Amino acid sequence: MRILFIHNNFPGQYRRIERYFQDDKSVDMRTVTLKANKQDIKLRQSRFEPHRAATKGIHPAVLTTEQAVLMGQAAYSAMLNHRKEGWQPDIILSHAGWGSGMFAKDAFPDAKQLSYFEWFYHAHGSDFEYMRGNEGIDANDELRLRMKNTPLLTELASMDWGQCPTAFQLSQLPTVFHSRITQLHDGVDTDYFAPDAKAVLQVGKLRLTADDEVITYVARGMEEYRGFPQFMEMVSMLQKRRPNLQVVLLGDDRVAYGAKRKDGKTFKQWALETFELDLSRIHFLGLQPLGIFRTLMQISKAHVYLTAPFVLSWSMLEAMSTGALIVGSETAPVQEVITHGQNGLLVPFRDPAAQAAAIEEVLNRQKDFAPLREAARQTILERYDTRQLLPKYAQLIQSVANGSQFQGAAQ
Repeated sequence: MRILFIHNNFPGQYRRIERYFQDDKSVDMRTVTLKANKQDIKLRQSRFEPHRAATKGIHPAVLTTEQAVLMGQAAYSAMLNHRKEGWQPDIILSHAGWGSGMFAKDAFPDAKQLSYFEWFYHAHGSDFEYMRGNEGIDANDELRLRMKNTPLLTELASMDWGQCPTAFQLSQLPTVFHSRITQLHDGVDTDYFAPDAKAVLQVGKLRLTADDEVITYVARGMEEYRGFPQFMEMVSMLQKRRPNLQVVLLGDDRVAYGAKRKDGKTFKQWALETFELDLSRIHFLGLQPLGIFRTLMQISKAHVYLTAPFVLSWSMLEAMSTGALIVGSETAPVQEVITHGQNGLLVPFRDPAAQAAAIEEVLNRQKDFAPLREAARQTILERYDTRQLLPKYAQLIQSVANGSQFQGAAQ
């Protein structure tokens, strides 16, 4: 079986399935990815980049559409490099959204296409309205968000089958396509992300272990979508009451999802100026390798995961797999995994005082919350373990490639 992966930042969501197939001599894998991708890629690859930016002054509603077409055009040219070598995939696995896979079936019309969908945009009843709050949504917002789905709809129409990682994320996609989409998460390596009571994290001259009072926060950026402002306000409250508290954050000082601040400041700059904080006990480590993240989760007394109703982060599931106690937001993506008081704690997204109270209760009653840690890991073992999910994923890929998936209903 010949597989072509299309992902701007390959391997991304395909990291685990690529490793699953890597020793299978009957599987021939290649990829197309952005020239700017800095990942160490072992597969034969063809790189691409759009030849220009979107048209200056173009209507805001079609900006993302033009960007997607430019991205798809560049990816199409990269696919032709494989075709010129006489190589034809049996199946194309494409990450939908950027536009990279929009023209995959034009480059390889005989190949099947299995597209991975993370999100579908809505002006109402979803993340955008939730984050806007009382500001309201106008007609321009509605028009822009509807048009932002154009590359997704193009790929939904051209794909042979789709994949979506969670029930909540699948619920955002148009129901007319649900019969051709399998809900299947890419999984968590539970052997790697496992508890370790002896874990040690060196932060400068500070040696942190599971015996220390450490709370943690992890996200790609520091933004409203992942509750960074609330987290920092909550930290300012806890620091006044807990002199031994250490706070460790992983993530870049940027916005990965959602809007930037209108005053030009980053949310980190704003937080440091706004709240009374003891910076000697707050450690911003930036982005770190998985090994550092794993160790951090192994020593964490409470891991805070706050999110708008949006894409669920891998990091929350990986944290649960290490036995970390999640203090998560009462929002749909988190509630799909965590039941309050059973395998974690749920708190209001916008209430730092309630978040602080929950964390303080955890810090004061560590032994009482030990069963929640065990249940968190058990949840991942039962529902998200790669040992169970990767064989299912491989079977899905094979069945789409040979056409047998289309003989029955969606899984």
